[in-house]
Amino acid sequence: MKKLIYFIFLFISMTSFAQKELNIMTFNLRFDNPKDGEHQWQFRKENVASIINYNDVDICGMQEVLINQIHDLEKLLPNYAWVGVGRDDGKEKGEFSCIFYNKNKFNVLVNNTLWLNEHPETVGAGWDAKLNRVMSWAKFKPKKRGKTFYFFNTHFDHQGEIARRESAKLLLLKVKEIAQNQPAIITGDFNATPTDEPIKIILDTTNENHLIDTENISETPHFGPYSSFNGFEHKEQEGRHIDYIFLKNTPFKVKKHATLSPSWNGKFASDHHPVLAVLEF
Repeated sequence: MKKLIYFIFLFISMTSFAQKELNIMTFNLRFDNPKDGEHQWQFRKENVASIINYNDVDICGMQEVLINQIHDLEKLLPNYAWVGVGRDDGKEKGEFSCIFYNKNKFNVLVNNTLWLNEHPETVGAGWDAKLNRVMSWAKFKPKKRGKTFYFFNTHFDHQGEIARRESAKLLLLKVKEIAQNQPAIITGDFNATPTDEPIKIILDTTNENHLIDTENISETPHFGPYSSFNGFEHKEQEGRHIDYIFLKNTPFKVKKHATLSPSWNGKFASDHHPVLAVLEF
């Protein structure tokens, strides 16, 4: 009887350490632009890192990140590793849509980057896009008990309407092709509001490959500003709800969804607010 009680206690103890919640974030960091004056990266980087640390973020899909910003975050976030490549050469040139993750909690089994264009394996802009755009992805396995899942992170073009529409279609196809029937989390700056065509395509339930917006199924009401773009201004920007966390083939419950808007001496950490979803599985 004592042995039975011991083994029951041991089982409970072991399973209590399993990853049961995921704090997922999407965060457009604003590229390191020397013309940003008081909002330059050198004045914001510690605040970006503190947001991630304070919210105990497990995985963060970042956009507009240059390699020097990644190196800064490596120093400021020693518990995190990352995957991704620069959009202009597939190495370190240009902006990254990188994925930062808590390396103490997860292993990356495989990762890759695709371009949002007519030939996704090739560097280049697609359709009427102004710039090269990418989608980086990784397959994660919790180091403790838990199922593997996929994570995709992207940044749609800010000018090309055709590019955003076709990028939405490509995203759905690639998530299906890569993740197949396994759980997937998709983050990004989509440069589109919920009423715009790209988001309608992504959420279209008549398409078997459609995604689910975590905000729409959160068990608690959305917290924080509705618009995720702030332009470094404290007046909420109308019609700028453009950053999302989507799900596919999900075993996850969405416990909370928030657009976070902390400031330091009246200044935001980026011209976008980070969006956070707390998932349970």
